Amino acid sequence: MTKRPLALLAVLLTLALGAVVLAMAATGPSGGRDSGAGAPPGAPASGSAPTPSAVPDATAPPSASGAVPGCPEATVTVATDGELHNVLEEPEPGTVIVLADGVYEGNFTGTGDGTADRPITVCGSARAILDGGGIEEGYVFHLDQAAHWVLQGFTVRNGQKGVMADEVTHSVIRGLTVTDTGDEAVHLRKFSTDNRVLGNTISDTGQRKPKFGEGIYIGTAESNWCDISNCKPDRSDRNEIVGNTISATTAESVDIKEGTSNGVLRDNRFDGAGLKEADSWVDVKGKGWTIAGNAGTNSPKDGYQTHEILDGWGTGNVFRGNTAHVNGPGYGYALTPVLENVVECSNRATAAKSGLSNEPCAS
Repeated sequence: MTKRPLALLAVLLTLALGAVVLAMAATGPSGGRDSGAGAPPGAPASGSAPTPSAVPDATAPPSASGAVPGCPEATVTVATDGELHNVLEEPEPGTVIVLADGVYEGNFTGTGDGTADRPITVCGSARAILDGGGIEEGYVFHLDQAAHWVLQGFTVRNGQKGVMADEVTHSVIRGLTVTDTGDEAVHLRKFSTDNRVLGNTISDTGQRKPKFGEGIYIGTAESNWCDISNCKPDRSDRNEIVGNTISATTAESVDIKEGTSNGVLRDNRFDGAGLKEADSWVDVKGKGWTIAGNAGTNSPKDGYQTHEILDGWGTGNVFRGNTAHVNGPGYGYALTPVLENVVECSNRATAAKSGLSNEPCAS
């Protein structure tokens, strides 16, 4: 072979080797694009926009490991009615009860105390369904004399009442689907204080008695104080009701009773198209409540109302930054009577034939 063909062959071999080296540098060990020198697995390539962190979805299917997205790591996983009843009997602080997908039939009660840093948690996806067995069949989930609990993600249906809280403090009801109840969906009563009801989806209440078909009910009516709260005001105080979506209720989306004080009703969404035994989405009969950032549509009369059932109640409530698309004959905000209630001018009302409020708004 002459020198010229040998030289040409050497050049070709050098070019081929260089192409292989470049290809190896451009790919990681698995053959995918490298994320940059020293970057941890999953990090964005240098100069690229970071991917936002995924928000856990409590309704997503379980992962291959059996974990439920959005739930803390389980200390115990249950799959049957009997297992759930058993683990709800005096769980230790820090217990995390994860519900496998499926239907759990019966009425379930949680009692006992967690702590601020070690709450007792019951968590599952929306396909983990607690079914009370009928719209006259008691409370589907009853939190009774409990502190520092978290109920999260699962579905509650087909009971006289959905979730009932009696003498419950510092607890969270979050991301539940509560539907098909004989009376109200979620009720905090009997001195239940400092709780949060967050981001739940509530619908189809009042199937037994439309009069009792509230979405969320706080406290106790004065006529029932002797049955529930020793003939004293049911001071279910400082509760926060935030980010819930409430529709197809036969009574108010939210009913805040006399005896309750200093709560927050914020950023909720109401659809009153199914109202039969109420003429507003929200009734406020307590005092010192802040009602802010909520939005409602479709009401037989008014959007939001206050009422004085007893002297000293139904006053000192502030409406701020709410919207009311009433589609009805009343006001966006009806203060009956006005007392020391305030409708700030940041509120809005549309399709309310009587206007914004029966009282001039406050700057």
